[in-house]
Amino acid sequence: MNSNNILNTIYDSSISGKGVFGESIQKLADEYVDRYGRTEKAIDRLVSNQRLKCTATGFVTGLGGVVTLPVAIPADLASSLYIEIRMIAAIAAIRGYDVESDEVRTLIYLCLVGNTAGDILKQAGIKCMTDLAANKLIPLLSKKVAEKVAENVGGKLLMKTAAKGLPKLAKMVPIVGGVVGGAYNYAEVSVYAKVARKRFN
Repeated sequence: MNSNNILNTIYDSSISGKGVFGESIQKLADEYVDRYGRTEKAIDRLVSNQRLKCTATGFVTGLGGVVTLPVAIPADLASSLYIEIRMIAAIAAIRGYDVESDEVRTLIYLCLVGNTAGDILKQAGIKCMTDLAANKLIPLLSKKVAEKVAENVGGKLLMKTAAKGLPKLAKMVPIVGGVVGGAYNYAEVSVYAKVARKRFN
């Protein structure tokens, strides 16, 4: 399975709720909207909860130490990506975007690569400012562009497997490895939340 297919599989699962959470993104977003309306408070609460989930994922998958190291890093990448996509998609849904559309899927993928989003868009044939909001970018996105973006983003995300393996000395001590994994995911989710709030405004 190539990087594009892996990313799309994780996206489809996270949007539909298949996996440990069992509820669709739309249902999750509706719960926050029902409580707080389409407000910043709704997004604040959502981000806070998803940050805790992703941090816990990083801690648990980092606990195995040397014995589970070859398995733990890909497992953490997949599980944290699942939660991160759910968070970004829920922010989009709270703001009224259709997370089932190819255009919104593409913009969610771009949220996962931060400052390199502009370069990826240029490679896909779109020359624009990286901070354009979703409602300005959506008319520029074709199916062909969406496929190119997914391929580029998928490749960059798989490279994170190596990046998460850098603190190997810490991973060799089980508890320290858990702390490193949790801290990494906490920081990552915070960055993604900031990017998503700006993109889907």
